[in-house]
Amino acid sequence: MKKTRLELLEHAQQTLPSPDYVRISVAAAMGIGLRPGLFFRNASCDCVNLLLNYPEGCYANCTYCGLARERPGLAQDNTFIRVGWPVYPTDRVVQAIAESEARVGRVCIAQVHDRRAYPDLLDVAARLRRRSSVPISALVSATLLDEEKLLAIREAGVDIVGVGLDAASEDVFHRTRGRGARGPHCWKQHWEVIRLARKHFGPMKVNCHVIVGLGESDQELIDLFYQARAEEIAAYLFSFNPEPGTDMAGAPRAPISRLRRIQLTKHLIEERGLPRAAIEFDEAGALLRVHAPQGLIEECVAAGTPFMTGGCPDRTGKVACNRPFGSYRPGEKFRDYPFRPTEDDVAVIRAEAALDEVTG
Repeated sequence: MKKTRLELLEHAQQTLPSPDYVRISVAAAMGIGLRPGLFFRNASCDCVNLLLNYPEGCYANCTYCGLARERPGLAQDNTFIRVGWPVYPTDRVVQAIAESEARVGRVCIAQVHDRRAYPDLLDVAARLRRRSSVPISALVSATLLDEEKLLAIREAGVDIVGVGLDAASEDVFHRTRGRGARGPHCWKQHWEVIRLARKHFGPMKVNCHVIVGLGESDQELIDLFYQARAEEIAAYLFSFNPEPGTDMAGAPRAPISRLRRIQLTKHLIEERGLPRAAIEFDEAGALLRVHAPQGLIEECVAAGTPFMTGGCPDRTGKVACNRPFGSYRPGEKFRDYPFRPTEDDVAVIRAEAALDEVTG
């Protein structure tokens, strides 16, 4: 049901807005001692993910997103990537980060689509920089930004910019994030901002979030990986996980076999220089075969690295943003691993991927 004006007014009076308050992922709140709790299999959350907070939530209307403008309910009650994001005073969060600096690999400040999100991002980044030297990423809403604003974000102490591209092609973007979804976003403008950020932040200091399972083909995903690699832009994979109340609440998740094959192929492209000619697709754009030495494939699978969560690094280059259980619940099949897979995990991965069907 669409929110009434009275509901929004009452909610605004009760909401604790940014920049003086921020939402923080439950995992991050546990990681810096703001909430009690234990991680499944002793995982750790090495990146503190923050989300700017406003009474209206987000003015965008992405069909898969828990923050979508037309999702029923009030913004502060809604989940995002299927987990809660409790609200805390910004200065309290900054203090907890400063006190936990030795074990915090990175902080990421995420914008929602709201005109206040640009100055508030600068404000929160400045508070963090005054109290700690933890590296800061900004997960930005590209539609809000231009070259001047990107430069100001860099001056505020942010060293990495992430863009929620999410869709692997312009058509999927239009249907899930753009005018086809009654949303404000534009594929071409997103790429303009991504390339401006690449220009000013440097190689591999800009990343695109890409979701597997929004209706794209394997070929669209893999073409995007090659494009990003050629432009020295990182691509971080997410697995679609339907949010109740969104337009895509009833859409199926990508089969685990498809995800595993995409993860492995992405790794071969980015880390082993797999040429584009080595990959075949069927007429529908589904991955048909990857022509790579069997020994190379076996080495990559055995290491488990292709199936780990991709995200922004800490000071040493290790992935900090490992988002434990962001795409699935503890006890469900791992979509990506927030730690290095064990031998038992690798055995499960082999069974899930059924690589004999597409390699050799």
